[in-house]
This record gives sequence, C-alpha cells and structure tokens, in this order.
Amino acid sequence: MTTWSEKMLQVLRRMNNFYSPGSSRTTCLRFVVGGEQVGWVPSKVASILSTFPEVFNPPHGGAITLCQNLDSYGMRSEAVDSVLQSLRTDGLLTVLKGWRDEKYEVMPRFCDTPLMCMERSATSLFGVKRYGVHINGYCQDENGELRMWVGRRSMTKQTYPGKLDNLVAGGLAAGIGVKNTLIKECEEEACIPENIAETARPVSTVSYTYEDEEGVFPESQFVFDLELPPEFKPKIGDGEVQDFYLYSMDKVKELLISDDFKPNCAMVVLDFLIRHSYIQPDTEPYYQEFVAGLHHTL
Repeated sequence: MTTWSEKMLQVLRRMNNFYSPGSSRTTCLRFVVGGEQVGWVPSKVASILSTFPEVFNPPHGGAITLCQNLDSYGMRSEAVDSVLQSLRTDGLLTVLKGWRDEKYEVMPRFCDTPLMCMERSATSLFGVKRYGVHINGYCQDENGELRMWVGRRSMTKQTYPGKLDNLVAGGLAAGIGVKNTLIKECEEEACIPENIAETARPVSTVSYTYEDEEGVFPESQFVFDLELPPEFKPKIGDGEVQDFYLYSMDKVKELLISDDFKPNCAMVVLDFLIRHSYIQPDTEPYYQEFVAGLHHTL
C-alpha cells in the first residue's frame, strides 16, 4: 500500500516533472529576449513560430529570439500579441482556446525589469515564469487547535474545475503588485475585507516547473498565512469558488493526496504543515525531499 508520504512525494515529482529524466527539456529551445533567457519553447511550438519571420528569428544555437528591430517593451509585446492573436484564430494551439485577456510580465527573474508582457494563456507555449499569490486562511478553535479554510473551485473554471484550493489564490497580472493582488483576490473570491486581508503575513514562496501537452509551466507562488477571527466566515464572491469548508489540519493533510486537491495548492498547504511543525523530520522520512521539492529554482 502506498503511504501518505509516498503519495505526497508523487505530487511533488509530478509538479516538477520538467526536471526529471525523459522530459522535453532536452529538446526545448531557450526563449531569449533582449539577450536574456526568459523561457523554454517546446520544439513543436518553435516550428510554428518560425512561420512568423517578421517577429521571430529562425532557431539558432538552441535558442529562439525576437527580430532585432523589436527592441522595446511595447514593440515586443505588440508584435508577439499579433502572432498569438493570429494563432488563436487558426485554432492550432488548444491552450489559446482558454484566452484570458490578462497580461503577464516577462522577465528573467522577479526582481528584473520586465522585457515585455504576454497573454496569460500563452505563457506555457514559451515556458515563461508565472507568478501568483496563495493564501493559507486558518483560525484557532476553542482548544487552540488550528483549522484551515479550503475553497472548492467553481465547475466553470478553465483549469481544475471543482477541485479543492487554498482559501484565496490569484495570478500576478502585469503592473499589479503582490500585496495589491492579495487584497483584490481576498475581496473578490472570498469577500474578505481589506482590514482583515492586510493582516496576512508573507511567509514563503513555493516554486516548481511542470510540463504537459499544453507546454512548460515554471511557476512561483508568493505564500501568505492569514489568521482569521474564529467567527469569520468567507463568502462566495465572484463565483470562482463554489464553496468553503473549515477542516481540522489532520483532515486537510489527508485531502492533500486525494485527486480532489489542485496539486500546486496541495504544495502550498504542505509548506504550511512543515512551517507549523505538523510534519517533523523525525517522523517524516521524506522531510528533505518535501522541502527541496517545494523550492525548486526556476
């Protein structure tokens, strides 16, 4: 029988499968903008991009680059967007069917100046890093035991419909900071007022890279812990969440390895369990693997 620890390790391995032997990493081309690598382009995507010679140079030396004259944030963003719009109309790339009309910044590291922005649903075609904010919402019961709020995603969500999720989570759109994203998502998804949302503490990042048939997903989540008053109940806001549950930490731990939990959100909760000493090195054989798997350098 597979133990809880082994199943948790499988989740981490799946979410880091781009680093495993036999992944497409060896055949991907580096996506280079302004002389800096900002992503990984799967070879099948690279061959489609080479049919747009006014925007992309032919692959060279294992890299795909933008044409020389596209040398500013605005020009690069606009040129790439026109290619994506045209691919969206063709319907060749299924991932673009989930077009979001939301832009993500493209840069080598989070601390770097963005080199361009790109439609959110297209980022996996270029393997560019995506950032988000995830919030562990919890409270103490009358015995001082922690209980965690878990959301269930709406059935109409494009990705992982109906799966369990952190209390609040959202991607970092271009031009919006981490704290503002947190406050906005708290209000929109769970009707958490700003004066409560502001008490959330930044505690960690959780980073991983996975690949699937829709491309390469290097992601890093800014993780916050938000202790809620015991009487507070989140309410459904914009309809992205269909329900909220308040569970004991043992129940949450058990749910993490079920197919019911969105896998990157399970990683965020695993990080919480480690930081709050629910998982300890003397009793968890894979303690080292867990910590390493939650913090892969992108």
